[in-house]
Amino acid sequence: MSADDLNNTPSPAWTSSDLKENPHAAGDKAGRVQKMFDAIAGRYDLNNRLHSLGRDQAWRRRTAQAAVTGPNDRILDVACGTGDLSEALANQCPASVHGIDFSRGMLDVAIAKTHSRTRRSGVPVPTYAQGNAMELDLPDASFEACTIAFGIRNVVDPAAALAEFHRVLTPGGRCLILEFSEPRNPLLRSISNIYNRRIMPFTATIISGDRSGAYRYLPRSMETFLSPAELADQIRAAGFTMDVQRPMTFGICTLSIAQKS
Repeated sequence: MSADDLNNTPSPAWTSSDLKENPHAAGDKAGRVQKMFDAIAGRYDLNNRLHSLGRDQAWRRRTAQAAVTGPNDRILDVACGTGDLSEALANQCPASVHGIDFSRGMLDVAIAKTHSRTRRSGVPVPTYAQGNAMELDLPDASFEACTIAFGIRNVVDPAAALAEFHRVLTPGGRCLILEFSEPRNPLLRSISNIYNRRIMPFTATIISGDRSGAYRYLPRSMETFLSPAELADQIRAAGFTMDVQRPMTFGICTLSIAQKS
C-alpha cells in the first residue's frame, strides 16, 4: 500500500477511544452513525443472519404480524435499513409500506430488494426515502402503524423520534419498537455479554471488511442504551399507552407495542 493510499483511507466512525465513553452522548453521533451504516451496508444482512443464527428474520416476522391488522393499514418503517422488516411487513398484505432511513447505502440495498423479489397477489412493493426519524417529512395521522427495529438506540434523541411517531399515527395507531435487551437469566446474560463484546465484534468485522468501527459501536450502544422499562417510560411520555413488552429468544431482544390514545 502506498503513502497516497494510506492518506486516502477514510477515518473510522468510531475508535476504541471514542467507545470508552457513552456513544449516545457523542455530540456528532448522527454523522458517525450515518457514516458507519453506509460503510457496512453491503454485508449487513449476511452478518445479521450469521450472528443471530437466523433468528433476526423470525423477530422481524413476529413484529410484522403484530403490526399489520388489516388490508387497509398504511405502515411506516423507520430506520428501515436494508428493508428486511419492510419486506416482512409487506408480506402481511397491508395497503402500503413506506421505509425511512438515514443511510443512503442501506436504502440502496433495500431498493435493490424490491426489484429482485417475486411477490404474490396482495403484497405491496415497499417504497423508500431518506429521512430523519426525529423530523419525519410526513403528514400528521397518515399511518395506522409505525415500526422501528434495532434502530431507536441509534437515534440522537429517542424522545423526539417517539413524538414524531405519535404525530404521524392515526388515533388508535400502533407503535412497535424491536430492540436488543439483556436476558434476565444470569447465566444467559453472561453468555450474551461475552458473545456481544468479544466474539461478534471480531468475526463481524472480518466478514464485513469494516474499518468504520461499526461492530465495536453496536455492542457498546446496546449496553449503554435504555432498558426495556426505561424505554417504556419514554414511550408513555410521548403520549402512547403501553400495551405489552414481549421478550424474544430468552430476552435477547424485546418487542414493545404501544397505542396512540
